[in-house]
Amino acid sequence: MAKKAWIARNKKRKETVKKYAEKRRKLKEAGDYEGLQKLPRDASPTRVRNRCSITGRSRGYVGKYGISRIKFRELALAGKIPGVRKASW
Repeated sequence: MAKKAWIARNKKRKETVKKYAEKRRKLKEAGDYEGLQKLPRDASPTRVRNRCSITGRSRGYVGKYGISRIKFRELALAGKIPGVRKASW
């Protein structure tokens, strides 16, 4: 489980990105890079970290399902993810 502060910080970044998304788009189209620099750092979408929605783990993130590889495996083996099953040949 990730620290609560890391999860909260990432959540705050997501909100900041959403808040400034339209303004960033307009500045980029206009080519106003000085204006872009005046926006908060966390307004950039690259600052947001993909995290597991269950544990908050940042590494081993499976984007299609929004969870980490560990939780993905646990849920898949338990049959909780529809259409996913362990390969055997």
